[in-house]
Amino acid sequence: MKIRNPQSRFDLDIKKTDRVLEVGGGHNPHPRSNVVVDKYVDDNTHRSGDIKVLKNQQFMNADGENLPFKDKEFDYVICNHVLEHVENPHSFLKEQFRVAKRGYMETPSLLGEHLYPKKSHKWVLLEVDNKVVMVDKERIAFPTSFDFGDLFLEYLPKASIGYKIMERTHPNLHTMRVEWEGSFDFIVNPDDKDILKYFEEPWTREMVLHYFPQRSLGKELAEATRAFTDICRSIIRSKVLKRV
Repeated sequence: MKIRNPQSRFDLDIKKTDRVLEVGGGHNPHPRSNVVVDKYVDDNTHRSGDIKVLKNQQFMNADGENLPFKDKEFDYVICNHVLEHVENPHSFLKEQFRVAKRGYMETPSLLGEHLYPKKSHKWVLLEVDNKVVMVDKERIAFPTSFDFGDLFLEYLPKASIGYKIMERTHPNLHTMRVEWEGSFDFIVNPDDKDILKYFEEPWTREMVLHYFPQRSLGKELAEATRAFTDICRSIIRSKVLKRV
């Protein structure tokens, strides 16, 4: 079941004693991962740089749709910006549910894909009513005319604290983040018109409020404070890692 929507990939419920797997660590593996697997070793088509392995990590060349591990061999599995690339999402997700007790899934959201589309992404994703919905981009003739990646992926995350706070107070805005235990509900290429309208139609006020329920001023202030605290921690963490 879905547990929550973390504010970032560092806002995870991982215990010190947990054995952690990462599927598709690529050029930016999570520092908490003990074992990192990647399908492509010499091909950077699906990532932004060469594979990187940290000192505390074991690397294995393996396919995420057929992982070489026993059932529940890991306490936690991290999958960061990989699901949108895979050929068979059913097999890919079920393998993670099989080998780990809990986990974290992060992908671009529908809005994120519109703002910075990638040719290597086969799927566009959105969480609707606590279900991760995946739609083949070819099925909905997904537009790729504009790419604001330099603005939303490079400049604002580094230059704007306000933008960083917005990302954390609305964690499923540009990025879909789901922490789960056991498994989570997902749908691939749905036929339900009530779900497809989020992918194919202009969003009405009702759809916006359904996806982003309005919060009280007190709740907004609490979320903003928590987000700012998380940003400070991430800055300190990055400085510590640079010294290691």
